[in-house]
Amino acid sequence: MAIRRRRECSACNHRYTTFERIEEVGLYVTKRSGDREPFERSKILSGIRSACKNRPVDEARLDAIAESVEEAMRLLNRDVTSEEVGMATLDALRDVDDVAYVRFASVYKGFEDANDFAREIGMLVKTTAPKLRS
Repeated sequence: MAIRRRRECSACNHRYTTFERIEEVGLYVTKRSGDREPFERSKILSGIRSACKNRPVDEARLDAIAESVEEAMRLLNRDVTSEEVGMATLDALRDVDDVAYVRFASVYKGFEDANDFAREIGMLVKTTAPKLRS
């Protein structure tokens, strides 16, 4: 991830090595409150770790999910909202573990009663496309 260059001082002819690294542009998240803060992959990792607790999902898979969410947000090439980060995380968890998905959704979407769980599980297992209204 770095380019190594040998250089020479024009004044004293001393040779030295420099390393050039790509500087990533900072990614910022706009919270629901309107606050803007730097993107932190560790927060996503913490949330999915909690959702996957006692589930058969290994740590490497959790890291891959967090990395894919961060990459998806960087591809947008702009500041992102916390809602976009949450939805991207939910989409990634849907493919990994149904129980972890529902756990994350319950916290992220603020479930208040059993009907919220039932509705989300219904949408999770639904296999047919929604009917279009004419």
